[in-house]
Formats: sequence, C-alpha cells, structure tokens
Amino acid sequence: MKYPKSWKNHSDQLDLLMERGLIVTDRVRALDYLERIGYYRLSGYWFAFRERSQPACLLEKYGHKPKKVRVDRIALDNFLPHSTFQNAVDLYVFDKQLRLLVLDALERIEIALRAEVAHKLGELDPFAYLKPELFYKGFSVELNKKTGVTEHHEWLSKHARLIGRSKEEFIRHNRYKYGLPLPIWVASEVWDFGALSTLFSGMHEADQDAIATRYGVSNGRVFATWLRSLNYLRNVCAHHSRLWNRNIVDQPQLPSAEDLEWLAPFVSNEHKRARCFLLLKIAKHVLAVVNPRSSWPQRVQEHLMAFPDLSHLGLNLESMGAPVNWVESWQK
Repeated sequence: MKYPKSWKNHSDQLDLLMERGLIVTDRVRALDYLERIGYYRLSGYWFAFRERSQPACLLEKYGHKPKKVRVDRIALDNFLPHSTFQNAVDLYVFDKQLRLLVLDALERIEIALRAEVAHKLGELDPFAYLKPELFYKGFSVELNKKTGVTEHHEWLSKHARLIGRSKEEFIRHNRYKYGLPLPIWVASEVWDFGALSTLFSGMHEADQDAIATRYGVSNGRVFATWLRSLNYLRNVCAHHSRLWNRNIVDQPQLPSAEDLEWLAPFVSNEHKRARCFLLLKIAKHVLAVVNPRSSWPQRVQEHLMAFPDLSHLGLNLESMGAPVNWVESWQK
C-alpha cells in the first residue's frame, strides 16, 4: 500500500498547522520546538485541541462481512477556536515533568518490592525462582497454548537474559566465586519491574497475601494487578510516551471502597479507572509504606496544581481521571 502523506519540512509543517487554525504567535520559537521535539510527538498534545464531529455510525469490514461500528466523535483536521501552539508546548512540558515524578516513585517501589519478594521466596529456598512447585500451577505447570511452554519457563528465559547481559560487578563476583545459579537475593537485583510483577503474579496466594497485606491490600491477586499496572505506567514513562490523558490499557483490579476509602470515586467510574490519576493514587498508597516520609505526594500535588490553563479548550485535570475535588481526594 502506498503511503499517502508526503514529507514536509518544518516550515511547511507549521504552515499546515496555521492553515488548520492553530495560532502561532512566535514563528521562530515554534519552528525551534518542531525541530527539537518533532511534529509527530507534539501532535499527541494538540490532538486534544482538534474539533470533533458529531456521533456517527461507520461501516467497517470484519472479514467478509461489513459491520456497523458506532464512533462517538471523530477528530477533524481543524483546531478549536483560540488553540495555540504554545498551549501544546505547555501541555508537553507538564507531561514530561509528570513522567519524571512518576519514575521517581516507581524506582523506590520497584526496589522495595524486589527485596520483599526475594526475602519471602528466599526463606523457602535460596533458588526458589527455579522451583516450579513454589508457584501456582497456572504459572508453573500449565502450558501456554500459543507458545507451548509455561509462563514460568518464559520468565526464566527472560531472567537468564537479564543475568547474561548484566555488567554489574556483584554479578561477576558471584558467578566467579560461587557459580550459577545465583541465589534469589542476588539474582533479584537484575530484575526489571516487568520481571518482578510477573514473578509475583505466579506466587502462591498465601505468599502473595503475606506481602500485599503490608500494603493494606488483603487480596494478593488484586495486588498483583496493581504491580502489573504500575509496570505499564513505568514503561509509558521510560519510553517518554504521553501520559496525562492516556487511556490505561492494563487497568488494575480494585478492592472494595470499604477496604480502602480513597477508591470510592474510581470503583464505579469507567473513565476514572482508565486514566493515570488512579495509578498515581496507587503509587502514592504503596509509597506510603515504602517511604512514609517521602515528599513525593506533596511534589505531585504542587505539579498538578500547575496544570496549564486550558479552560478555553475545555481541558483540565478531569482528563487525567482526577475527581472534581481532586486535592481532597489526593490527600486521603
């Protein structure tokens, strides 16, 4: 299939945006942003400024049969009145700083939970991560119909790659002095958040519960989905992707609001469960155990209060899934 769009230089890109109604007050500065950040990355931020169509039904082909698909609102090429290039840049900078704050919290959470999982499993066996019997059968015995191997086998393959490519001196020392395999309290130091969350999801329920309870979550299976969602959040931030109004694909399960009162605004609201404010709250909740004296909650609150003034475009923190009374909700 021939790609229909032609290459455009930065000046032509800016002219196209202006033709579509985006206000540019400083052409030189706008061109500088296009050169340094890129049209496509910035387009994720001015996408929210584009006009929308009325709800409609479209015919799309699924196999050989056309099927009606309802589309609520389609983004049009033209921008809403009073949309400016600087609005998009301000939103981009806000989002960048938000991602850096999130990574700060997730680093502490990842390190703390790696230590907890390694300590819990290490009590059972120094090489527990190699022992299928120490994990539930759906993880360690049942074969994936697509791959033909267990999830545990796939995890071990990833673990071996992490060990193999590690340049850490402590890995070299342990391999030279004691050989392989490495005990779990050493091996866990090379796990990334994905390896951590996957192994936790495969643990026996009693072992999951023992760790989750420390974080105020009685159900370890629910806590496993929290870790998976935080790993998703970490990947979004680490790859410099747009976060502020992103639809969260890997959503966490939620315990009852009776167990955790602050969950009440999210339990029955699909939009709020699909936005990042919920994951910020989960990170805050976990961090309160990991590092109760951390200034992170206050720093995040201050940053959210500095959200760009985009009220003329109908945009605010509700696009992130924040409740109307978000400050009160954040402090719970």
